[in-house]
Amino acid sequence: MHLIPTNEEVITLLRETGALRDGHFEYPGGMHANEYLQVALAFRYFQNAKILSIGLSRRLRADPELRAMIKELSIVCPNTGGLPIAYGLCEALQAPQVYWAEQDGHDSPMRFRQYLKQVPGEKVLLVDDLLRSGKRLTQLKKLVESNGATVVGLAVAVYQPNPSVADFGPLPLFYLTKMDATYYRDSSSCELCSRGVPVEKIWV
Repeated sequence: MHLIPTNEEVITLLRETGALRDGHFEYPGGMHANEYLQVALAFRYFQNAKILSIGLSRRLRADPELRAMIKELSIVCPNTGGLPIAYGLCEALQAPQVYWAEQDGHDSPMRFRQYLKQVPGEKVLLVDDLLRSGKRLTQLKKLVESNGATVVGLAVAVYQPNPSVADFGPLPLFYLTKMDATYYRDSSSCELCSRGVPVEKIWV
């Protein structure tokens, strides 16, 4: 394993832990895909979490602007998927703090717990395990900025964009690996459906 794991090394790790699966999957919004990735399955194992967190931290440290901010950088993530990578990054970078936003339900707005909010001008790195549609990170960015903080970048273990992935403009995006799954907007356009491949529904 390299100091910064290669794309192939990360994908191998994800497959070995069952985090990356081939097949025919239907997402809650109706989109179909030939792969499903649940990064949390890889983070069950401490050594894997350490490898991925430290590898991503080295990508971040390679950016001179971000490296200069580390001592005053807050790491903010969505609960719960982002927590393992956020804490791993915080430890590897020796950043001062990490905290998270929560949702009461899948479609409810993100919020911070009582007494927890940003200081105006606070520099924030948004972190999650996976960026697929960008919905959670978009909500988190709006929440953080509504409290007067400044988002300076985004970091994820895996970037697996779907056709409707959010645009974060000029903000730098750091990731260990990029994966290109094949997506279909619905069952009527899905080649896997037309071939009769059994479909497995994704819960969330």
